Amino acid sequence: MNQSALLRPDWTPATIALMILGFMVFWPLGLAMLAYIIFGDRLRGFKRDVNQATDGFFASCRRSNGRRRPHFSTGNVAFDDWRKAEIDRIEEERRKLDEMREEFDAYMRELRRAKDQEEFDRFMRDRKNAKRDDNGPVAEYQTP
Repeated sequence: MNQSALLRPDWTPATIALMILGFMVFWPLGLAMLAYIIFGDRLRGFKRDVNQATDGFFASCRRSNGRRRPHFSTGNVAFDDWRKAEIDRIEEERRKLDEMREEFDAYMRELRRAKDQEEFDRFMRDRKNAKRDDNGPVAEYQTP
């Protein structure tokens, strides 16, 4: 049995033993293990949501950072102009990448929706055909 099967968020002998051991050594460890057993299956979605929120927060900080305070000047006008142009170019590329990511996310959502719709339509078509097959022969035998 591999390690991930032993420490999955479920009431397995390994997780119960770790929880008891955690309570005996230092009670917050046991409490953490209990929380993992109970809520561990939701951690993946929670982690994804936290990462997206954090990424959005820091991206907004980066975007607004340049607007709130002027960039440090080196005293060399040519270098400062070049640096400002490069920073503007990079921010434009970042904006394009963000737009492309949003378009791709929308495309994937639509693709999933279309796939779900196709599977549902196939299910309904198969269900309708199965009802016809079941009702067809019975109706023939009832009318002599």
